[in-house]
Amino acid sequence: MAKYFAPLLRKGTGAFGHQFADQAKQHRAILVNLTAKVGSIGDNALGGWYSYRMSKAALNMATKNLSIELGRGKTKVVCVSLHPGTVNTDLSKPYHRNVPKDKLFTPEYSVNCLMNIIENLDMVKTGKFFAWDGSALPCLKGDTTVQDRSGQIKSNGDV
Repeated sequence: MAKYFAPLLRKGTGAFGHQFADQAKQHRAILVNLTAKVGSIGDNALGGWYSYRMSKAALNMATKNLSIELGRGKTKVVCVSLHPGTVNTDLSKPYHRNVPKDKLFTPEYSVNCLMNIIENLDMVKTGKFFAWDGSALPCLKGDTTVQDRSGQIKSNGDV
């Protein structure tokens, strides 16, 4: 789908996210893929859930690839993967007993958190994987990507 939407995204106005003064660092649009923390290879301590984990890991890789391809040229597109947290839906209902009360979110709360992240995205953050609270998540084992309090991304590894 991204292949067919890319021409439309490149026609965007850049109204979302943070823009740099330098036009070479500006973006036209933002592409967000909703994923899950279980798609992080670096954060997998439990195992299991093979199909779900692999599908989310593949989505994270697609996001990274798209961030490279759509980050070229004059009409750049920011591409990120976002983890919405555990949202109180029918899908997550079987797992509610294992989720701390303060980590089970309403859909509205999760969306508001994700919109706060989206509103602060820029080309520096393209290709990254963020949780609902704005923290950067590792995609790969050994990835030390972190986000400091100012929102700056610092990494000693690839995402």
